[in-house]
Amino acid sequence: MKKSHNQLNDFSKEQVRSAIQAGIVQAEEQINNKMNSAHNYKIKNGKRKILYAVSSVAAVFGILVGSSYYSPALANGLSQIPIIGSVFGDSHLIGLQQAQKKGLTSEIGETQTINGISVTLDEVLYDQNNITIGLKIESEKELGEFYFGAGFDFTINGELPNGSSGGYGENIQSPTIRTAIQDITVTEDMPNVFELGLSLHGEKGETWYFSTPIKQITDIIKIPIQHSENVDGIDLTVTELSLSETGVSISYESSEEGTDFELSRAGDIEFLMVDQDGNEIISHSGGVRGELLKNSMVFTSNKKFDPIDSGVNEVTITPYLALPTDGGGVEVDENGESKKMEFKGEHLQPVEFESFKVKIPQ
Repeated sequence: MKKSHNQLNDFSKEQVRSAIQAGIVQAEEQINNKMNSAHNYKIKNGKRKILYAVSSVAAVFGILVGSSYYSPALANGLSQIPIIGSVFGDSHLIGLQQAQKKGLTSEIGETQTINGISVTLDEVLYDQNNITIGLKIESEKELGEFYFGAGFDFTINGELPNGSSGGYGENIQSPTIRTAIQDITVTEDMPNVFELGLSLHGEKGETWYFSTPIKQITDIIKIPIQHSENVDGIDLTVTELSLSETGVSISYESSEEGTDFELSRAGDIEFLMVDQDGNEIISHSGGVRGELLKNSMVFTSNKKFDPIDSGVNEVTITPYLALPTDGGGVEVDENGESKKMEFKGEHLQPVEFESFKVKIPQ
């Protein structure tokens, strides 16, 4: 699919952008109000990349604002991208290469310039509940390493989804030129076609707004699994494996008792996947959405992998814990008072999960 703003017939581009901008601003105000009145946990470290906003509602504690973090894995996927070319096609991420080559992306190519910084929304891919965004950035002056923080804020049809997670990575090609990829996973059901609103914030207060219609790719195969196990107090249920030309994803839910996210392990689950010949299907991980329900921490995620070859008829999946090695953060209470949170990950113990097999339709 190659679809641009100019193909909107009922509304002009400016009308659409204006509506999306209003939706983004309204959504940002809503989330800011929630976070100002909530008991917020901001956890920043090399492994545990989750932003929790926890508030009390009757007997149920909710709800998470999903993670969006600077991702070294995505940055590595951009490491060889030249200045001229497709961000997806020139990355070393096989799924994005195939998507671009087979015309599965929405090619946008819209550029906005603020304070001498030009941001180009290059292309967008929407496959299994995952939205991937490619950016090109050029500046008249040198930019700081984390000038754009954790990437885009976004809306779907002008509204914030209930929960999302993902990562953002950049390749700094020069002090004034960089490319970026952002991956967004939405854990709620999404429409096949929608208007994606995007806002990117610079460290000096700039905001770049974009809006674009996107459509989910076709020929996605979904395989129900419902594999469940309980290991050392961690409940894990793998619900589905889905396949497309752009990759494989594993959907799961995990939980454990407790209220301290720094001491949780259920949010640190990853998966090793190999085919019937023992060849590993490379994982690209994926953000985790978590929420506190009564006295339990509940996590959901879709983990992404490279596409599999047509000759693969079975995969073996092994869950494992990728425990954090450092961390900490800041806890902000309802009065705006902050308190440093110490890293507690050294107390976390590994566990061994059972492997399971999934037949691949031929």
